[in-house]
Amino acid sequence: MNAPALARVSASSGTDSRPHVKGKFIFLGDDKFYVRGVTYGPFCPNKDGSEYPHPDVVERDFAQIIGNGMNAIRTYSVPPRWLLDAAQKQGLRVMVGLPWEQHVTILDDKELCRAIKERVRAGVRACAGHPAILCYAIGNEIPAPIVRWHARWRVERFLEELYWAAKAEEAAGLFTYVNYPTTEYLQLPFLDLVCFNVYLESPASFEAYLARLQNIAGDRPLVMAEIGLDSRRQGESAQADTLAWQIRTAFAAGCAGAFVFSWTDEWHRGGHDIADWDFGVTSRDRHPKPALATIRKAFTEVPFATDVHRPRISVVVCTHNGERTIGRCLEGLLKLNYPNFEVIVVDDGSTDKTPAIAHEYGFRLISTENRGLGAARNLGLEAATGEIIAYIDDDTYPDPDWLMYLSDAFVTTDYSGVGGPNIPPLSDGLIAQCVANSPGAPVHVLLSDREAEHIPGCNMAFRKSCLEAIGGFDPQFRAAGDDVDVCWRLQERGWTLGFNPAAVVWHHRRNSVRAFWKQQKNYGKAEGLLKRKWPEKYNATGHVTWAGRIYNNGFDPALSWSRGRIYQGTWGSAAYQRLYHPRPATWEALLLMPEWYLVCLTLGALCAIGVLWTPLLFVALPLLGLALGLPLLIIAENVCRARFPSAPRGGLPLRTSQLLTTFLHILQPLARLVGRLCCGRSRWRGRGLPGFSFARPRTFRLWSECWQASTERLRSLEAALRADGMIVRRGGDYNDWDLELQGGMLGHVRLRMAIEEHGAGKQLVRIRSWSKYFTLGFVLTAVFAALSSAAAVDLSWAACAILGIIAALLALFSLLDTSAATAAVCRILKESGFGET
Repeated sequence: MNAPALARVSASSGTDSRPHVKGKFIFLGDDKFYVRGVTYGPFCPNKDGSEYPHPDVVERDFAQIIGNGMNAIRTYSVPPRWLLDAAQKQGLRVMVGLPWEQHVTILDDKELCRAIKERVRAGVRACAGHPAILCYAIGNEIPAPIVRWHARWRVERFLEELYWAAKAEEAAGLFTYVNYPTTEYLQLPFLDLVCFNVYLESPASFEAYLARLQNIAGDRPLVMAEIGLDSRRQGESAQADTLAWQIRTAFAAGCAGAFVFSWTDEWHRGGHDIADWDFGVTSRDRHPKPALATIRKAFTEVPFATDVHRPRISVVVCTHNGERTIGRCLEGLLKLNYPNFEVIVVDDGSTDKTPAIAHEYGFRLISTENRGLGAARNLGLEAATGEIIAYIDDDTYPDPDWLMYLSDAFVTTDYSGVGGPNIPPLSDGLIAQCVANSPGAPVHVLLSDREAEHIPGCNMAFRKSCLEAIGGFDPQFRAAGDDVDVCWRLQERGWTLGFNPAAVVWHHRRNSVRAFWKQQKNYGKAEGLLKRKWPEKYNATGHVTWAGRIYNNGFDPALSWSRGRIYQGTWGSAAYQRLYHPRPATWEALLLMPEWYLVCLTLGALCAIGVLWTPLLFVALPLLGLALGLPLLIIAENVCRARFPSAPRGGLPLRTSQLLTTFLHILQPLARLVGRLCCGRSRWRGRGLPGFSFARPRTFRLWSECWQASTERLRSLEAALRADGMIVRRGGDYNDWDLELQGGMLGHVRLRMAIEEHGAGKQLVRIRSWSKYFTLGFVLTAVFAALSSAAAVDLSWAACAILGIIAALLALFSLLDTSAATAAVCRILKESGFGET
């Protein structure tokens, strides 16, 4: 297809469909619209005050633009209607700039602020409803010193006010702000799409920065609003080469489009013609430069290169009673744009109409008795014929280019697995949107802008050889947790995982509170299983410690109340100024953990005892209020930042959505806690170990005439203890112990090994064990004992007895925890031939 035809097809949905955003891309009707654009202007005003050339010149320019494979232009001022008509005639879309005094300290002048808002509204009114409009830019590159002068939050608030003022004039329009690296830190989640001007002359640096911008954009499209090179200083050949790789890199990184700066060297700014910069792909007299042919070719070859080998991909859909959503999933798979793939549906013992629905689509169907998600994924793996296995859930459907973006990541890297975003469809309604804005959704965890620590099971793909090397999925994970486990096992082998922000799937969130509760309860059960299998991944409070950052809904959900710190450079001179969010403090994270409910329950019990002893009530009641109030403050902050696209701004549906989301924030940790307790593997159910042996320091020895490295002996001992049902954690780089056995919440047992070498392969292996009581247990026991004593002094015997019993039980449980773990150590070591000395 030649360039003009390509541009007209890209614009096709033409001019009778309004552009709209769906996830990471812009659509015209049902067709994805990749922006292949060029900037147009600003030009020197003529004697009539018009900021655009004569209509005849514009007509010729637009004909050349469309003839060279482009489908959009970006203006820096509000274009007259005749220019929009000319663009529509040629099939071009227009990104309209709404100019105002961005270079001055506008927020110090309230009248000027009001005038700017009115000017923006007037600019939108002048263009509203025209079929050539792509989107509006409510601003462009507010200088970093101006932002620094006013403070980031004030500029963010003003831009949001501009956004809503503009939106009031054309509610269906798309609005953006064009940012640049020096004010990258501006947080503008209200924008419909994210636009940046980026000028980097190194392919590696440009690619890395695009990955960062994609994570900033989150679930919204990222468009390069300006890329280019000055041919006056760098030469026309360098300009052509640079634009070629800039365009290809931008689209390969998953951008929804890019604008080349600029169409012509003719450029007017600040009341002056700019004569010493030549960024145009044509000269001032419209003579084409080599760059024009280059970008025509580059735009023809994007978004996907045609000379790349595409590996065969097996798409596996595991389902159990998924009749409500599997039809939409399979329909989406039929529309995939990929040359070499198969679809395998694994029906895990469904009792509804799922098998019949799957059969209608003609994909390969494997039916089995209900054995759980992990086993179903393994069946798909065994049946797959592709080099890559892509897993998608039955309540999920893919973007048509899902497999293209996944394969790009596999072809260009050595990642063992690759994932992408899972975005909730807007059509699911307000309840699903509330669930999407609540904790507990499937999320990706990133170690860097491109490398992942975890990719969720609804959108994950792996090299088949890597999955087979680790033995596939663990079948003990029947409903959830299998994805976390497989990611950890792959990384344990030294392999890495990747993340492609454009490999999008649409994931239906639960559409009722009951379904949300059931899902989170199952996740709690999976957490219990994971903790038993991977104790070293969990902290002292029993929660996983991710090395990377968790991303949800396009935001890093840091719980910290801090607005972050901006790296500005000395005197604000840094070219790339970034916002750094500190990790949440331990107390902040604890407030939203399931364990916090037990803290509140304990304080509530103390308040009840306080009825018998008033001084205790005076202490416990304020603490209970604080324990309940602090989480609510954090939840309120998160809910205020949440976005509800289906709820009108300021209306009753928005308030209802916020209230429901608040309730779901409160409900989710409770559901997780119930799931863990039901699983029987939470830290409070860890005392069910058989045997009892008094907890005291012990030493064991084994004489061996078969030499074996200490690391191998420790691995064998670790495996034996885990096979016996123990939760075992390895010592770290700074620990003086080798293995730690969890007996329960209040006590552990630690082991240390030493080997004496006696020559000829003979060894004397010594192992020492000792108890480790948690400080928390000591503190709680001491506190309740002190309260019991105080109640006795106050002659409140009922309170004294209750508090004393609690203190005694805590001491007893601490002893039982360590004694149970000690008994397991003694048993396993004696079975291995060790004797106690």
